[in-house]
Amino acid sequence: MFSSLTTKLALRKVGIKSDTFDINSYTTNSSTKPSKSSGTQPGLDDEESSGGWPPAWMSTRKLPLTAQAWLSPVPPPVPIAEMPKVGDLAPLDRDRKIQFGGGKKVVVLFMRCVGCAFAQKSFLALRALANRHQGSLHCIAVSHSSPEATRKWIDLLGGSWNIEIIVDEDRALYAAWGLGLGTVWSMFNPTTQREAWKEKGWLGEKVATSIARTETWDKQLKGGAPAPPKGAAPNGTMPARRGTGQDMADDMEIGPSTAMGNKWQQAGLFAVDGRGTVVSAEKAVRADNCLDMDAAARALGL
Repeated sequence: MFSSLTTKLALRKVGIKSDTFDINSYTTNSSTKPSKSSGTQPGLDDEESSGGWPPAWMSTRKLPLTAQAWLSPVPPPVPIAEMPKVGDLAPLDRDRKIQFGGGKKVVVLFMRCVGCAFAQKSFLALRALANRHQGSLHCIAVSHSSPEATRKWIDLLGGSWNIEIIVDEDRALYAAWGLGLGTVWSMFNPTTQREAWKEKGWLGEKVATSIARTETWDKQLKGGAPAPPKGAAPNGTMPARRGTGQDMADDMEIGPSTAMGNKWQQAGLFAVDGRGTVVSAEKAVRADNCLDMDAAARALGL
């Protein structure tokens, strides 16, 4: 499935090594293959000692952070609601992270994962909009990546300027606004793939490497052993673990890392007037859709 030249090139384009999803790379080596009695390859010999299935080397948490962003995420803690339509009152999330009304005009951008070139285009467009309408418009960007990854990515883009940044790592806020996961077609249709090749703003690898290095350094300053985010190694991968199939079951319950967000999460753009009424609502049909900031501003009379 991932062996064709075009697929390898596409994976490399978004910062994923071509052998990341190659199970054989975890079990064999072109030059040497560990013997059953050597016990020198952590995780691979556990199948013999524990007798469990699946073996420890199949843990999804061993994958690089950039690869885990492609896996199916754990569902949000609340059901995905129907997307609000023009004329509806703006949804209220359970944690009241966003407040409306009081005469304040608001534009809310729900972004794709950090490091995504399409998310970058939408964020920069929102930043330009906020700069043009300072004092009359409040712009919010919602990220479902971790606070550390979101902060690093925004720093790489030159800062948030006049945008309020809200982190919604469990995607409860996304669900309240009717934004779930996209389809395979929304990601791998010809138009999206063509646009992906044109873009240069793929920063996922830089962000993943940075947050792993930063948390490792913080641990060293505090006198603890180096430990990258959520069990990742300094290179962003998870170390092999010895154990039974219970390790795999635990990973399935926890799900892949949310540090880098998830590639399948839908993006959306909403404009809410001073009375808390939705006056513009747009969901990204394809991953490459750049949401229309000017239309949102016009709906607010700007």
